[in-house]
Amino acid sequence: MANLNRVLLMGNLTRDLEIKYGKNGQPVTNLRLAVNRTYMTQSGEKKEEVCFVTVVVWGKQAESCHTYLKKGSAIFVEGRLQYRTWEAEGGEKKNVLEVVAERVQFLDKKKKEGEAAQEHAEEAPDAPPPADEQPF
Repeated sequence: MANLNRVLLMGNLTRDLEIKYGKNGQPVTNLRLAVNRTYMTQSGEKKEEVCFVTVVVWGKQAESCHTYLKKGSAIFVEGRLQYRTWEAEGGEKKNVLEVVAERVQFLDKKKKEGEAAQEHAEEAPDAPPPADEQPF
């Protein structure tokens, strides 16, 4: 049986970004993304639910995200799911399911002195580092 690990998400950032550097000096940032879903109940009532997702972005793409994105920015993410476990201080086991971004597209339009509105798209220039390196 074939396998597929592909994630497509569109939403808004819930906080400003921090950039850090891995053991090998590669930049990394975590995006916290709010993805909304609107639906109708059987009684006809309109409901909305929000799902919060952590997206890990590596390399040059992480630097671009840190430079151009802020809390509330709308983005489209293509990536894959990754499950990580680690031991925190005090010996407590931690785990997380997150999205590792392969592509982040900036959806907010910005006008620059008479220029037409533009969309920014950044492609990951290289593969993320090994799974043993923790983003943060």
